[in-house]
Amino acid sequence: MICRCHYRAQVATGVSEIELVEAADRCRAMAEEFIKKGTLLTAALYHYENMLFLYYEETKEMEPVCFMEPLTPFLESWPQGGKVKHWAKMQHIYFHSEPKSIEQWQENRRPEHRRGRIARLREDKLWDYVYHHINIVREGLLTGDKYQSIALHEDILFSYFEEPKTMVNIREDYSRTSEAINDWLAVDPESHFIPYPEAEGENFLIIPSYFAVG
Repeated sequence: MICRCHYRAQVATGVSEIELVEAADRCRAMAEEFIKKGTLLTAALYHYENMLFLYYEETKEMEPVCFMEPLTPFLESWPQGGKVKHWAKMQHIYFHSEPKSIEQWQENRRPEHRRGRIARLREDKLWDYVYHHINIVREGLLTGDKYQSIALHEDILFSYFEEPKTMVNIREDYSRTSEAINDWLAVDPESHFIPYPEAEGENFLIIPSYFAVG
């Protein structure tokens, strides 16, 4: 079984970029060791201002602390489920393909780029966004990048995708068109977002990575 995992973290006040880069390099080295062992298929860490976004694909159940421990001293704590944690789990709400096996998932997978991007939702439109995107996934007919994945935490969306894109849909049925996407387009998608100024009119902003390996 392959699990696609998304986490968000907050950098503590006063932490320098040098400290973050050095810690992220140690995390990357640990992730690469897990990849060699087959426990991870890919792992990527992205950042924007004081926020960190982690995406990884695992073949065995594990906590992100297994390879992200070097960053722990530099992170704020999040209250979650009655506990305090450094990494907040993001809810996986949107994708175009489901891993069926390692062989199927990794077939012809040779990305030139592993991208991370974020978007911010308007509070009054947040659940409308979730409703329509879950419907698109349940229908399973919209074709898109096999490795694209969108997760939500609070009002922040984090999206992972790869380039060049491998275009598929969940049902592997290309004879029909999606009705669910038409429902989404009919409710004015642009009205759901609070755009980042540097995104130059796009709803999602591509953000830099500390590492992206696989």
